[in-house]
Amino acid sequence: MSRSRPARHSRESLSCGGVARSYVRVRHRARKELPKLDEHLCFALYAAGNHMTRPPLRAVPEEAECDYPQYLVLVVLWESDAMSAGELAAALLMDLGSISPMLKRMEKKGLVVRGRDPNDERRVVVSLSAKGHALRARTKQMLGEFYCYLSVPVDELEDLRDRLHRFTTVAGPSTSTPIRAVA
Repeated sequence: MSRSRPARHSRESLSCGGVARSYVRVRHRARKELPKLDEHLCFALYAAGNHMTRPPLRAVPEEAECDYPQYLVLVVLWESDAMSAGELAAALLMDLGSISPMLKRMEKKGLVVRGRDPNDERRVVVSLSAKGHALRARTKQMLGEFYCYLSVPVDELEDLRDRLHRFTTVAGPSTSTPIRAVA
């Protein structure tokens, strides 16, 4: 039985769009072929995301009639009650062009109310409707059931969440540094 050697790590510095980043490079044997599907980090994240947001695992009550991004809007508004569309987009790491049509659909469903900021007519302020507020208690109950269904200890889920937050903070360019296509 042969023993595999542990991967060697080296700490290096990299400049990305003028931002210096340090990272650990893991040296692997050169691959002759692409990694298998289960070896792709992006697939593991994609599969986990699908697993967390599909029925019957959904933490969103069916009466909300909303998809996962719309649910996240509700979560943000449950925390702060009202905010501008731009602030919502920033909180959800979305662009304003993507969130505006979603907010229109949510308003048609009676989940949110949109209006102009009286101090600045250019700003659209979004707040919860009575229906949006009412969904909070039912969603809290469903989240408890959801975490029980996962059968993973809460401390492990919290550790995974924290690790994913760190990953999105340090991996790749910052949201203020756009990625430019190379011609």
